[in-house]
Formats: sequence, C-alpha cells, structure tokens
Amino acid sequence: MSRLNFKLEKTARGSKARATRFQTLHGEVQTPIFMPVGTQATVKSMNMERMKEVGSNVLLANTYHLLLRPGPEVFRKFGGIHNFMNWDRPVLTDSGGFQIFSLPEERKMNEDGARFKSYVDGTSHLLSPESSIGMQKDIGSDIMMVLDQCIPSTAPHDQTEAAMHLTHRWAERSLRARGDSPQALFGIVQGACHQDLRIKSAEFLREFPFDGLAIGGLAVGETHEERYRFTDLATDHMPTDRPRYLMGVGTPIDILEAVHRGVDMFDCIIPSQLAQRGVAFTSQRKIRLRRGAYKLAEEPLDASCSCHTCQNYSRAYLHHLVKSDENLGWQLLSIHNFTFYHRLMAEIREHILADTFAEYYEHKRHNLVGDDEDNPVTPPKRNAVRGPIRLGDYEIHPAPQGFSSIKQMSSGEVMHSVNAPEEEANRLYVEQSALASRLMEDTDRELVIWDVGLGAASNAMAALHCFEKVHAERPETKLRPVRLVSFECDLDPLKLAAGHAAYFPHLRHSAPHQLLKHNSWKHVSGLFHWELHPGDFLEKFAATAVPNIIYYDPFSQKTDSPLWTADTFRQIAKHIGDHSAELYTYSAATSVRVTLLEVRFYVAEGVGSGPKATTTVAFTHPDGIKQHPAPPELLGADWLGRWSRSSSQYPVGLPKSAEESFGHLIRNHPQFSD
Repeated sequence: MSRLNFKLEKTARGSKARATRFQTLHGEVQTPIFMPVGTQATVKSMNMERMKEVGSNVLLANTYHLLLRPGPEVFRKFGGIHNFMNWDRPVLTDSGGFQIFSLPEERKMNEDGARFKSYVDGTSHLLSPESSIGMQKDIGSDIMMVLDQCIPSTAPHDQTEAAMHLTHRWAERSLRARGDSPQALFGIVQGACHQDLRIKSAEFLREFPFDGLAIGGLAVGETHEERYRFTDLATDHMPTDRPRYLMGVGTPIDILEAVHRGVDMFDCIIPSQLAQRGVAFTSQRKIRLRRGAYKLAEEPLDASCSCHTCQNYSRAYLHHLVKSDENLGWQLLSIHNFTFYHRLMAEIREHILADTFAEYYEHKRHNLVGDDEDNPVTPPKRNAVRGPIRLGDYEIHPAPQGFSSIKQMSSGEVMHSVNAPEEEANRLYVEQSALASRLMEDTDRELVIWDVGLGAASNAMAALHCFEKVHAERPETKLRPVRLVSFECDLDPLKLAAGHAAYFPHLRHSAPHQLLKHNSWKHVSGLFHWELHPGDFLEKFAATAVPNIIYYDPFSQKTDSPLWTADTFRQIAKHIGDHSAELYTYSAATSVRVTLLEVRFYVAEGVGSGPKATTTVAFTHPDGIKQHPAPPELLGADWLGRWSRSSSQYPVGLPKSAEESFGHLIRNHPQFSD
C-alpha cells in the first residue's frame, strides 16, 4: 500500500494532464508541481525563508553530494535534512545515479554498484542500491529514489537494454533496503529512446509496490520531439494511481508539454542557473538582462508579477547588477524565476481542475517560447550545422542572418533565402490577408484558406499561430471557424524540418507532427481544422472546399512551371465560381501578373518580401477589393505602360499570331477601364 495516500483529483478533457495530491511526512503535495534543486541542502543564492515566499513546497537534494559532504554522521546528529537546513516542508532526494553517470572517467560500475573517488578528499566510495537508500534514510527525505544506471538517451539498443535490466535489479534491491521506513520510494523507468524498452521498463516496475514512478534518462541528448514522444509513451504504461515524475526537466515549455502528456512532478536547475546568467522568464517572453536595451528601462521585470523583485526594482537596475556580476542580481532574478515557475504550476493546476487545460495549453505555448532575442539588434550566432542534414532532395540551409531554411538540392532553390521563414510568412501572407481581423468577423461561415505549396509549413503555421494568438488574447470573442487546406506533392521538406525543429521555431508545436501522421489536425476549440492533401495540386484541389483566401507558394515558375500557367489559374477561378476569393503570392514577375489578368483576376501590388521589392495579390471579384480590411492598390496605368515595354509581355509559348489579340485582352481588362 502506498505511503503517500495518493488521490487523482482530475484528468483534463482533451489531454492527459492530471491534478493530484498526496501526503508526505512533512506535508501535503499538490500537483503538477515544480521542485527547486537544492543539491547540497541549499538552493543557490536563496535561503529557506525566500524559498517559501516564492511558493516552493518541495525541494530536491542529492544523495551523492551530501554523502561526500557533510556526510551521513551530520544528518544523524541533526535528525535529518529538515532540521539541518531549517526546512519544514517535503524533500525529495535523488539517488546519485545521474552524478555517477556524469563522471565516466572517475568511476567503475558493476552489479554491486558504482565505485568512485570523492571530489572532496579523494577517498574511494561504493554507491550501491543499499548504501544509497541507507544514506537517504540518514538524510530523512520524504521521497527517496532508487539507484539507477543512467545512460545517454541516444545510446544503442543493446547498451540501453543492459542498463535497463541492471536498473531493474537495483530497483528491487532498493525496495528491500527501504524495509519498513515510512519514507516513500520511487522507481525509475529507463529505456532511452527505444520504444520497446520504455514500455518493458514501465510494465516491469509498475508491478512492484513503489510509491511513485519517475521517467529517467531523458534531457540527456535527445531532441525536444523525442523527449515529448517518449514521455507520452512512458506515461501510457505507468499506473494512474501513483505520482509520475519526469527527472531533470526543465524549461517552462518542456514542463507544459510534459504535463499535457500526464506528468505530475518536475525538477531542474534552470530557474537559478539562468538567473545567474542574467536571464528571466516573464509573462510575455524570456528576457536577457545583459542586453543594452535594458540600460535605461524604468519598468519592472514583469508588470504582471507580484514578486519581491518586480515590486521593488527596475529592469535598468537589474541590468546594472548583471553587467557588474553582482550576486544580488543573481538572487533577485532567482526570486523572480522561482515565482514564475510556481505561478505557472498553479495556473496549470487551476485549469486542469476547471477542465479548461486543453484550451490553456494551446495558447500558453506562445508565451513560453518567446525570447527578447527573437528580433535582436544584431543577428545572433546561428546554431552550427555539423555537415549537411538531408532528406531526399532537400537539406537544411543555414542562412548568414542566423535562421535556417530548406534548400532543394537538385534546383539549388532555397525556401526563404533572405528573411526568416516565419517572418516572411507573417508579412506576406498572414498580415496582408488581414487574417487576425477576419477571424473576428461576426459570422458562422467557415473561412477557408488554401495553402498551395506546404513546404516546411511556414505559411500554414503562421496562420495557425495567428489564430491561437487571437484565441488566447480574446477568449470572450466568438471567432470565425477556419479550415486550412494544405497541398503538397513532396512531404520531405516538412519531415526534414519537423525532425529538426531546433532549427525551425515555427514547428515547435504538435500540429505539424499530427498532420504528417494523420493528414489532419484540429484545435481543441474545434474552430481551426487543418487538413493535408498530399499529391499533385492540379489533381486534388477540385475535391476541396472553395477558398476565401489562397496562399500561393509553390516553387518558382522554373521548378513548378505547371502551377503558374493560365490554364491552372483558370481552373482555380472556375472552382471558385461566383464566390469572392483572393490569392497572395511571393512572385512579382510580369509574366505571372499578366497570366492572372488574362484569366480575369484583378491584380494588385503586394508588400515587399525581402528578396523582392513587391509581391502580388489577386482577386476573383472587384467586390473582394472593396470588402478587404486593408485593400492593396490595383495595378494601374503606370504598370500597363511598363508592361507594354517589357520583354516578358506575353506568356511563354504564346504564338506570334496571337500576341495582338492578347495585348488587346490585357489593355481592356476591367481594372484598367478607368
């Protein structure tokens, strides 16, 4: 029977997120919970009074370090860690397995345990399951962890399987060593990034009377997507009647994603570690106080925060402390960061209990990934790409400006060669189409957006992020339903980018991964439906909903020439019929504009997109121009004069005999009648 009197209070609708509570020897714990790391019986730069003020309820200490200094005799003298460090709330102790893993050159490991030399005095120690539990008993923690063999999450299958079986044997020995102690004990699920081993480990450990189970061996080398996937997999096979703890994680976004996948408990050094570096988390974005932009900033760190730091100090003063390497800066930023983490956990719990977590999760992610260096004064150093990362005919292309794009190797063409993909998508497609204001139109009619040329999903994700931003900022406003229809003949660009989302911030979202898996994704609100039609656009579009907006972004006329012909645009116009629709494209080529005019689109000049001074917007009906929230200017007499002198005056392949009648057709287009 569990020593924790565990209670599952609520599982959120549309999510695996849980609100639970359990009782330890030093008080009740409500989850989800973040546990600050007090490795050596202290949280760096903080005292225990401050830790309570910022909202901490459980602290984590480390058996390995406390074994070496101050040693078990000190804890026996003081009756445990609580009296020793003046903390009357729960404490969880790690077993020391991760620290042993971190010293591969300084230890020897076998069935008995790990033998290593002390970094304090050079003496030799054996950390075994029995000695680890014995030390944790002396420490007097409320929750103890079994000794495990931690290996890199990217380790090969045979090495991982051997470490997993050793961890299982050590777990059984740890359980026997615990005996009748009233302290709780958690087992640790291992298996690195191997699906069969993760399942096997969880299924093995859940049969033993552990008071909770932890997920170990993540955040040690895998990608974010792998971490999310294997967390999700592990919780699927862990019991529902015990706490679940993801060890060593992490950033606010990692925590939110893990809660969504059914995790209850977290620990990480990030709040204090980043505070030491001058970094603070705020309700809007992450802020780096070393930046000169804050030298004269009078406002508080976060206007929505009530912590001691935000109530008493300006960004300018914090900038000064950080630049001067004053310890007070570290302390003040730690106070704020811990407050931010605990407030985040309280918000998450509140939404789980209110059954609104799924909606909260969808909009909160935008706040948690923002960074004040997203738009830096000088371009940041880009992440080094060690050798080309490729899939099929495509490779990741690092731009000198600090972002990454996808390059087609056969043609040499780069998707978004000058501006960051998400920046160009917003400017050219989302903002030009006034999507945010159209979402708030008072109508139940579905807004249908065609995304022609999905590529790495830059335009589609820009539209989705716009929807989620409006949905988050105006929860009381009834939004217009959206159907986003993406067409793509080759999914390798998206697969490549989604598999390396560290280079593509716009893809750090569940939607593109679900789209690749199911050809469909729906927002939890039910108001945004994204569907994928893989294959030839010319064969697919006639069976889809009539669009209101078309984001037309296939490769160039040279690479995708069939998609730029008059016949293609004529078929699109025929499918739209009498409805009003508009088309946005990056091309400003005279040949493209004249082709659109030929099939009776009304053509306007669009905004510049970095590599091009202008782009193109086309309407199927003049009423569409009048109804547009920010109508662009139609091409006029000036353009017509330039066209008459252009070397690209006629479509490719137009017979010489047809040039005169074609010119007459263009000059007599209704948009030039005035």
